[in-house]
Parts: sequence; C-alpha cells; structure tokens
Amino acid sequence: MSEERASGDYRERAGHVMLLAVVLAVPALKLAWTLGGGDAARDALIAMGPGNWADILIGMFLNEALLATVLAVVVSRATYAHFAARGGALRHRDTPMAVTAATAAVVPAALGVVVGAFNGLGWGLATGLASYVLRVGVMVDYKTGRREHTTGRRTGNRAETAPQRAADALWIAGLLLGVVVLPSVAIVAALDGRSWTSVERCDVNTGSGTHRARLVELTRQGNGIVGWDLADSEVVHGVNCAADENETIRPPWWRDA
Repeated sequence: MSEERASGDYRERAGHVMLLAVVLAVPALKLAWTLGGGDAARDALIAMGPGNWADILIGMFLNEALLATVLAVVVSRATYAHFAARGGALRHRDTPMAVTAATAAVVPAALGVVVGAFNGLGWGLATGLASYVLRVGVMVDYKTGRREHTTGRRTGNRAETAPQRAADALWIAGLLLGVVVLPSVAIVAALDGRSWTSVERCDVNTGSGTHRARLVELTRQGNGIVGWDLADSEVVHGVNCAADENETIRPPWWRDA
C-alpha cells in the first residue's frame, strides 16, 4: 500500500513540475524558434523588457485555443488540489456534497469565460466542463477518505464504489493532461512558426532612408512600436503601422527540420 501511495504522490508532483516547466520554458522556446536563437532571442527579449516575459505566454494563450483549454484545465485541477490540502477540503469535510460541488464550479466557470471570450463559446464550454469534472474527481477522493485532508496525498486505498472508480479514472486523465498533453500541445504551439503577438507593416528608418518593413511587435513606444524587423533581423522603431493579417513568421519545425 505504501508503494502505491508513493507512486501516486510521485505522479502528482510530476504533473505540477511539468506545469511549472511549461510556463517557464515554452516562452523561451517560442521566442527562440520564431525569431531565431542566440543573439536574436536575446535582443528581442531586451527590447521587450524582462517584465514582459509573460506576454509571450499570454499571447500563445490568446492565439492557441487548444493550448488555452488544456492549460486552464490543468491549472484549475492543480490549484484546487493545492488549496484543498491546505484547509479547503478539511473545512468542507462535513459540508453536503451538493454544496461543495456547487462552490467548486466557480473557478471552472471563470476559466471557461476567459477562454471562451478569446477563443469562442465551444472552447469556453469545453474548458469549464473539463475543469469542473476533474475538480469533482479530487473532491470525491477527499470525501471518501482517499486523500489526506492535511497534505492532499492519496492514501492508496483501493476503489470500492462506482464514484471512487470514476475518481480514479479522472485522476489518471488529469495526470495525462498535465504530464503528456500539456507539454506536447505547448511545444507544438511554440514551434509552429506563428507570432505570439501582432505583426505590423511600418515605416522604418535605420539611417539609410525610410522604407516599409514587416515587424513583430515587441512593445509600444510613443507614436509607434518597437519591433523585430523580419527582413533585417534586428530591433527597430516603426511608425505609421498597419496590421498584417499573416502571423506566420517561418515554417513550423516539422516542415523546416
């Protein structure tokens, strides 16, 4: 029993570590592959400012519906498991399941609204429903004594009822989403060659006269933008900009490799 419990704890921690790794590493991968690694990625990051590092992840979240949905579902499940183990589950131990289930719907509903607002109603509904179902699976574990109220660790007790078996299936689904699906979707989104932010056509003057150039917007400045000149591979200041609907910067990795 202790070995089964330790294995479950390891898998749970692996999901949380993978979530952190995706949040930290994927923006760097997106920047390096889209604009070019080494000096290009460094120059672009300096122009953006380290404080805007999260803009890359946010841009990917807004532009990639599948990534937004999977990330929201994984975050919803991870945060519930975390806070429930720090008093939330204990406070709800004697609360009727119906009341606990209703209160647990708040965060999934909010995440569904956020994803749906940028990616459409269908994606929003899928996010809210999947987030809620996985949270309910964790709730069933706490209610049936298969997770410790103080640490959140699974006890390793064998599933004996239909709800417990369903909770086990949801636990496995949550682990697969966090450990396999999320990093896979994130890596594909990072290497698809599309910009994470707007692409503009602007007037640029680097000392040899003004010309129109296609820029990846890095930050707003004055009456124009600071962007990455795709033709000259350098950071420039552009004015009189107009949006370019084509967000593709280079072929995706699987075609360019």
